[in-house]
Amino acid sequence: MSRAIVAGIVTTMNDRNFTLLDRLFGQLDQALHTVFGPAPLAARPNPAAAKTDPVLTAAERELAGRLIRINHVGEICAQALYQGQSVTARLPEVRDKMEQASNEENDHLAWTEQRIRELGGHVSYLNPLWYAGSFALGALAGVLGDKWSLGFVAETEKQVVEHLTGHLARLPATDEKSRAILEQMRDDEGRHATVAIESGGAPLPEPAKQGMRCASKIMTRTAYWI
Repeated sequence: MSRAIVAGIVTTMNDRNFTLLDRLFGQLDQALHTVFGPAPLAARPNPAAAKTDPVLTAAERELAGRLIRINHVGEICAQALYQGQSVTARLPEVRDKMEQASNEENDHLAWTEQRIRELGGHVSYLNPLWYAGSFALGALAGVLGDKWSLGFVAETEKQVVEHLTGHLARLPATDEKSRAILEQMRDDEGRHATVAIESGGAPLPEPAKQGMRCASKIMTRTAYWI
């Protein structure tokens, strides 16, 4: 069963007004497929498909693979964050926005995993840990209230856009495939931030923003190697 189908099942469960426990079981199934299942099927064409496979040195290929692995971890975290928030969101329309964003992040997950394989790399061995921690943070944000949950999404996506811009600068100049993927991801993440703000997201306190940046640095530096 693909992750897109699983996400559809979760959405159906919410539409049928299932209990919180029912939704948690649905999210557990989603988590197992996200972390341990095969690469998901993307709903949109891979932006790298039309690009010529570059000739990279061994060092360039390794660098690109590590950078894409970090972004794959970011998508694992994004799936978990959105799913955690959708479980605890109070308003159905907010829950729907979380699930829609999660579906779009699913494309990113598929594209980055495919590119990692093409570069001869591997996904992070710590993906179960990344997912569990991010799901807990997402659920906590949802418990605090929808305006804070949406504000958390907006700030997360803003920081992801900055992070992607930095990675685009570090990619080998000839790696157009990886560049096309990261550029599309950056566009999507920026739109998610805008939607979250327009939907009523509240600006987070500065200590919360700094804490998120610190956690992001730990994740990116660890995922670069493991």
